[in-house]
Amino acid sequence: MIDPLILREDPDRVRRSQATRGESVELVDEAVAADAARRAAIGAFEVLRAEQNAFGKQVATAPKEEKAALVAQAQQLSADVKAAQQTVTDAEATFSAVVGRLGNVIIDGVPAGGEDDWALVREVGTPAVFDFEPRDHVELGELLGAIDIPRGTKVSGSRFYFLRGVGARLEIALLNLGLQTAIDEGFTPLITPTLVRPEVMAGTGFLGAHADEIYRLEADDLYLTGTSEVALAGYHADEIIDVAAGPIRYAGWSTCYRREAGAAGKDNRGILRVHQFQKLEMFSYVAPEQAEAEHLALLAMQERMLQACELAYRVIDVAAGDLGSSAARKYDIEAWVPTQGTYRELTSTSNCTTYQARRLDIRHRGESGKTAPVATLNGTLATTRWIVAILETHQQADGSVRVPEALRPYLGGLEVFEPIAGVRA
Repeated sequence: MIDPLILREDPDRVRRSQATRGESVELVDEAVAADAARRAAIGAFEVLRAEQNAFGKQVATAPKEEKAALVAQAQQLSADVKAAQQTVTDAEATFSAVVGRLGNVIIDGVPAGGEDDWALVREVGTPAVFDFEPRDHVELGELLGAIDIPRGTKVSGSRFYFLRGVGARLEIALLNLGLQTAIDEGFTPLITPTLVRPEVMAGTGFLGAHADEIYRLEADDLYLTGTSEVALAGYHADEIIDVAAGPIRYAGWSTCYRREAGAAGKDNRGILRVHQFQKLEMFSYVAPEQAEAEHLALLAMQERMLQACELAYRVIDVAAGDLGSSAARKYDIEAWVPTQGTYRELTSTSNCTTYQARRLDIRHRGESGKTAPVATLNGTLATTRWIVAILETHQQADGSVRVPEALRPYLGGLEVFEPIAGVRA
């Protein structure tokens, strides 16, 4: 939820944000009107409540012969107060429903437009060039006995797979490298639940436009998470936390699930776009004034991981129409995938300002002693799809794959993945 104070004092800023997102500007006017109605209802209720309290004292001190008439008036006043309270409840619900449809107010400088309208921040490294015809990650995975898609499909359907042998070891090595990177920066590791309550899923902003991406267990009224960001955001729900000494940082390791609704025909080959994968997610709770600095810190950690994996990549500033409802700014890092001849997203990091915290009632206590929402940020340090870029970038003519040096300690010192003569049936 956006800050009601911004809506009240600077609605034009919210209108600009909505326009830049390509979303309804008229919704802002509806929200302003709902806020005014809510505040008017609260004011009317408070006047009646004060009148009721004063009248109660008058009844208590009135002569006996006057009390009967006064009690009747008191009963009518009580009914008026009750009605006014219901008006407040209804107005609050209307306001929450309308404001809940507004995306987070974007940060100045975020590019306008949709998926293809991002702005380039920087390119790092040189895309791999080969003196042989490079194999894609599926062929390499088969040669190495690392990826088994046919059996994944046999067991679970399309967009499922098995990682086996060095493929499984590579995924675990990636996640462990990411985990150590996070620990070195003061993150607390968490193994998170992958099933969450509807209010937690809604609180993170994932039940809006992209709700069709989420698996729901209707019999249990629970959702499977597409990222541990959801569980990490809910970790401190309804709490007052202390961020005075700096960010509270968590690194969540979990299996993730996505329906990939609307992905028919997209990335059907391989493990780039799948229904289940592993991911290590960073999550930070910070004072709002520290959020932009923390965002750059998370981005820097992600870049160190890409560099450790010896991948060529670019950083892009995602356009407003592709942010999702929660993010005020998001950076994607896309690695070069040689057989596709282009950059593909491996990781992203989002500054959600106070949007999620307002929904989940996560606050901190400022210098004045009053509580206010914290800011939340997230970013991925490693995930399964990184295997695509690593295998293709570091492949050799004979089908072997050189292991980046940073990953070797997590693979028992293994320097090269060698093709195997045959994968056991």
